[in-house]
Amino acid sequence: MVLFTFNIVNIEAKTKNDLQITDEERLGITENNTKAILRILDIHDVKASFFVEISIAEKLKNLIKAISSQGHEIAFYNKDSTLQEIEETKKNTQDLLEKQIRGIRQKDCKLPQENLKLLEFNYVSNIDNANILFPFKRLKRNTEITEEDGLSIIPESISPYFQLPYNDFMFQILPMKYYKNMVFETLKNDDFVLIYLNSWQFTDFKKYQFDIPFYRSLFSGRKMEDKLDALLTWINENDMATSRMKDYIF
Repeated sequence: MVLFTFNIVNIEAKTKNDLQITDEERLGITENNTKAILRILDIHDVKASFFVEISIAEKLKNLIKAISSQGHEIAFYNKDSTLQEIEETKKNTQDLLEKQIRGIRQKDCKLPQENLKLLEFNYVSNIDNANILFPFKRLKRNTEITEEDGLSIIPESISPYFQLPYNDFMFQILPMKYYKNMVFETLKNDDFVLIYLNSWQFTDFKKYQFDIPFYRSLFSGRKMEDKLDALLTWINENDMATSRMKDYIF
């Protein structure tokens, strides 16, 4: 099973030459990038899970409704929100969609699992920092889903043969032929492959002059769209099953 997940987050990088990009403009970039992802998923009839960053969820109600109406899962990405903020946003979003929000993802700020269970989440999908040195760290890890404190804990996937993680950076930088081989070999060994990408990776950095590391601008924007399209085409041609996170777990 291939689990496609997308983190819907504003790009936080500063701009070059002191150019001004307002919070509203950053939000608009996030919306446009997400709509590009949705178009590609729709073309290939693939359903995914979208982890919306807590602090911008209230400002993206129309986008969240559009994501959900196309059959995708809405979950949350916690950057640095408090339990109270998460609880309030969860309630408002559930009222908006008339659906339960089951999943949450964390990276730098990880709240206690017992607290997340009290907020009635069903699963946690935590991720690590992904930078240029990341592939050389912690190459071996558990890739099986476990139960802790009443929550399903979904680990990041890692290629058993290439020993590379399936994080956002690896998808962006690796040649598609190499990435396909990773997916194929992993599915022969594991029950699922969890792939996650960030909405900001689909930004046109020639148009928007953000000051980001050169290796993060490589193959971004339209090239990311093309890579995602190519991977989904290959997956469908090979009759590989895909699923939203909540459907696979429960």
